[in-house]
Amino acid sequence: MARNHYYLSIADLGHARGDDPRFAYDGAGPNDFAAALQQALRDDTLFQRWRAAQPDPDAVDASLGATDPAAQVQAKVADLRTDVDLLTDLPMSVVRHRLYLLIGAAWQLRDLRAA
Repeated sequence: MARNHYYLSIADLGHARGDDPRFAYDGAGPNDFAAALQQALRDDTLFQRWRAAQPDPDAVDASLGATDPAAQVQAKVADLRTDVDLLTDLPMSVVRHRLYLLIGAAWQLRDLRAA
């Protein structure tokens, strides 16, 4: 797998939450969010909790549980939004799934580049 930089922005991190509070981000700022997303990508704990809550856990696509122990996330406030720089070899489908669990649709992919 190729490593990629995903450049994301979150318009209002203070109100960005996933639909299900059992899995949603509940931190206080960019550093908390970066740590939560990094942990969600480095191990499958969040995925396994979400999978167990599904009506038929065995029917869940196992590829969504992929992890990248070397994933790196940095976040900072810039122009009233939060900019996120994510470095990982995970495919966008996995990144998207973890982001939706944590903060719902409150994010935007601004750029994607090979690392």
